[in-house]
Amino acid sequence: QLHLVESGGGLVQSGGSLRLSCVASGKSLRHYVVGWFRQAPGKEREGVAFKGGFDNSEYYTDSVKDRFTISRDNAKNTVSLQMNNLKPEETAVYYCATVFKGVLLNGAGDYDNWGQGTQVTVSP
Repeated sequence: QLHLVESGGGLVQSGGSLRLSCVASGKSLRHYVVGWFRQAPGKEREGVAFKGGFDNSEYYTDSVKDRFTISRDNAKNTVSLQMNNLKPEETAVYYCATVFKGVLLNGAGDYDNWGQGTQVTVSP
């Protein structure tokens, strides 16, 4: 069983940066597709950034391109999300999720392992 724990959330001013981490235990993340999602109150869960398991393919939703970077450290069994120039509308609970697939997937329904989430609050 793969267990995911996110950390790194917090309160930051508009334009600031945060780095989220997702540490996995139980199995190696090496060949899992990993995604970061976020969910604001009253809104659907939204995919933000994704990284392939068998290659280094990446996908970012348009609104975060050039500001967010997803990275994987196989030695630490960790996936991170560097978020720069944050905006107040990006306030949400951020989740990491995994699925063992050979293709990059960006829908929440495609993922079968989820962390508990970490709150990110961006003040104006």
